Amino acid sequence: MTTHTTGGRFRTIAALLRSDVVGGLLLISGAAVALLWANSPFGHSYEALRDFSFGPEAVHLHLSVEAWVADGLLAVFFFVVGNELKQEFVHGELRNPRRAMLPIVAALCGMAVPALIYSAFNASDPVRLVGWGVPMATDIAFAVAVLAIVGRHLPPALRTFLLTLAIVDDLGAIVVIAVFYTDHLSFPPLLGAAALLAVFGYLQRGRGLAARLNASALPNWVVYLPLACAVWILVHASGVHATIAGVAMGLLMRTVPLAGETEAPSHRVEHLLSPWSSGLVLPVFALMSAGVAFEGGLGALFEDTASLGILAGLVVGKTVGIAGGSWVTTRLTSAELSPSLSWVDIVGMAMLAGIGFTVSLLITELSFSGQPEILAHAKAGVLLASLAATVLAVSVLAVRNAHYRSARERADSS
Repeated sequence: MTTHTTGGRFRTIAALLRSDVVGGLLLISGAAVALLWANSPFGHSYEALRDFSFGPEAVHLHLSVEAWVADGLLAVFFFVVGNELKQEFVHGELRNPRRAMLPIVAALCGMAVPALIYSAFNASDPVRLVGWGVPMATDIAFAVAVLAIVGRHLPPALRTFLLTLAIVDDLGAIVVIAVFYTDHLSFPPLLGAAALLAVFGYLQRGRGLAARLNASALPNWVVYLPLACAVWILVHASGVHATIAGVAMGLLMRTVPLAGETEAPSHRVEHLLSPWSSGLVLPVFALMSAGVAFEGGLGALFEDTASLGILAGLVVGKTVGIAGGSWVTTRLTSAELSPSLSWVDIVGMAMLAGIGFTVSLLITELSFSGQPEILAHAKAGVLLASLAATVLAVSVLAVRNAHYRSARERADSS
């Protein structure tokens, strides 16, 4: 009886954690705790926890807690997102190339415009100009969480648009880091990771060795977990941001069940990992990444062109780049907006993409590591811009959510 009751409780908790709303609340709670902790009299203990390092030095994995979370634990979330996108590309909204093209182009425009705005603010200052990549990135975890909380009645196509845009945005930001902010890129481990990803994809196809593995009594995790860890280690060793390993493996998941299977591996793994992603990965990530200490007060931010460029880039540049780029693309190409969406929805979602956080903070560290004062201002600028983007986006999306809720209620009553 006890075992049955405990199992039922676990299933109930897991079902709750699969909700984007619950996961979003946990994520935002983690961020709030981090901010309060970092700016409290006990802020030194927060920094000590983030900076505590452990892991094997022999394979260059003696990392800080912050790095383990941002590079390692967050890869689980990116795997879940990549897996979800694969389902959309094969079975969902994005199987239509004309609709898939739009968020991809929007992501590229949403990277270029903020970088240009930042550069305009800092063109005369070479020291600050190196931070042009800071406002390019969208924090997919926070953006999806806010959308889930405020937009329960918004069309699912808007979430798919945001996921696709944010993934392309993150991939672009990772390329920017690798090319412009990385001292060296090691190709041997990158090639090794590509080879193991090919093995991962082959095992998903269900032929030959893969078919025997799927038909055997051996649990699949015995093969896939070490393989996934090896891919992650090699990607990390290459100098590329290691979360790309999670995206790549997610996109390789098989979404169609084979003969004798009740469901495809893609859906089975999503069901297993989603509660862990929402209930553990994202809150811990927020706790470790959102603790930005405000030094010198807010007034100093508005006197530094680095923080001003970040604010304008994330808040204005993202909105103009994504919404404007999307609109122009539909006018000049065969790309089309989903019939379930309006352009007001896209504007609200574009504002939401101004939430920078993770990758923006990472590029900030890389840009101004030798300039502590600029670094502090730039970090605070990312935080303030993310807050402003959230408030603006919520003000638009909440109205749209009410509109769609009313429309659905009218349709149900008729």
